[in-house]
Formats: sequence, C-alpha cells, structure tokens
Amino acid sequence: MGTAERRGAPRAGGAQLTGPRDPEATDRDNSGGAAEPLGRETEVPAHAAGRGARDQRYRPLWVEEPARRRRLPDPVRTAAVRAVLLIAVTLIQAMVAFLGTMAGSWLAFPMVISSVVSTIAATWGALDVWVTRQVWNQRNGVVSVPSSTARALRRERRRTRRQERAAERAQERIRRRGGAGQLSHS
Repeated sequence: MGTAERRGAPRAGGAQLTGPRDPEATDRDNSGGAAEPLGRETEVPAHAAGRGARDQRYRPLWVEEPARRRRLPDPVRTAAVRAVLLIAVTLIQAMVAFLGTMAGSWLAFPMVISSVVSTIAATWGALDVWVTRQVWNQRNGVVSVPSSTARALRRERRRTRRQERAAERAQERIRRRGGAGQLSHS
C-alpha cells in the first residue's frame, strides 16, 4: 500500500493524513510539510485564495505509479547479479594492473594474468544471463509461438491434473458407498 492510499492512517503524534491531492498545488502550497490532525481547520494561503476553498491540508510527497516492467524471474536475476559482480571485479583488476604497470610494481604481471582470466569469466557471466533468460522464457511460456515447448508442457500438466482429480473422485465414490462392489474383505 503506497503513500497515496494511506490517507486516514494514523501518524506519529496522533495526526491523520486527510484530504484529496490538489492537482494544481505546488510544493510551496503545503506550508508546514506535516499533516494536520483531523477536525482542525487550516489557513488558506493568500495565493491559494483565488482557487476557491479547496482542501489544502495534505499533499503527498510523491504518487506511486505501477512499475512499467515486471520483475525479472529469480534465476535470471541471480545470473544478472553474478555477471555484474564478475564485471566489477574485472574492471578493478584491470585498473590495478594498469596502475601497477605504470608504477613498475611486481604486482603488475599477476594482475594482468588475472585480468585476462577475469575477462573470460565476465564474458561467460554476461552470456549466462542471456542463456538463462532464454531458457526461462521457453520453459515458462513467455514466448507465445506455436512451437513453444512451454505450451505443450502446460497441456501435459493439465491432462495429468485432470486424471488425478478423476481418480480421486472415483476413490471418494467407492468410500461413500462403503466399499460395496469389492470382491474380497482382506
């Protein structure tokens, strides 16, 4: 629940947030910055008097908007975090190798070698993000093409669930009849 939906929720000091947001209000319209308690009248500033007796008691600092993009799936997000860490370490190693070379330090040669290895690992990490995303899309049905593997998997899962439910109903029917129709009572 966001700030805009929380009107009427109690705040520190017993004050409650009230009143609709004025679309024409600016940041300067809310003089104190804090919400007024219910039942107390506020003074309308002189520059707002021309707009009529609009409610100037509360204006949220921001209005929450829905996210434009959905959150990444967990495996893809994990691969992305891993790739970012690998790339960051690679850049740090390359910078230390460069500075060590410029200073003539003994650390320069090992850092150059580790930078090359780290570059290969960072490239693998970036490719891993791409491959993980493609695999996730294929398995979970984001790609909506007739050849999508996910569609066939969903169809198969539905068929299996239907068969399980039918078997459960048949067993329940047998139990309700009290086991009538059984050949032996072993």
